[in-house]
Amino acid sequence: MTDDELVYRRILRAPRELVWRCLTEPAELAHFWGPQGMTTPVEGIIVELRPGGRFETLMLGEHGSHRMVATFTEVVAPERLAWIEPSSGMHTISTLDDLGDGSTSVVIRQRHVPEAMRAPEARTGFLTSLDKLEQHLVHLTQGD
Repeated sequence: MTDDELVYRRILRAPRELVWRCLTEPAELAHFWGPQGMTTPVEGIIVELRPGGRFETLMLGEHGSHRMVATFTEVVAPERLAWIEPSSGMHTISTLDDLGDGSTSVVIRQRHVPEAMRAPEARTGFLTSLDKLEQHLVHLTQGD
């Protein structure tokens, strides 16, 4: 790993196919995409789930908005999803492994991460997005 790489790991208590659906369907992404304190309306999400397809999200918060624009580089359902953000060159690769017990290991590897996104506050914000995903999966698997 180099200085401009980040790796996040999380074990999610949900089947891999459900985790994949949450990472690739706008209606699911809207529930957790973005750090705590930001929302991502479903109408601000574009997912063209194929290599070369667009992946865009519009996150809204009290301190403004942030649009992420990316192009999918790899789509291997339900195990691997990768995209590149042309504006920064950041490349994100998410790998989902079925652990065989109804849970899924998720490893998110980001390369060429801009310096601002490597700051402790930004990394903590990214982790809150994973927390929101985990909470959403609990809701989906256990109901209200």
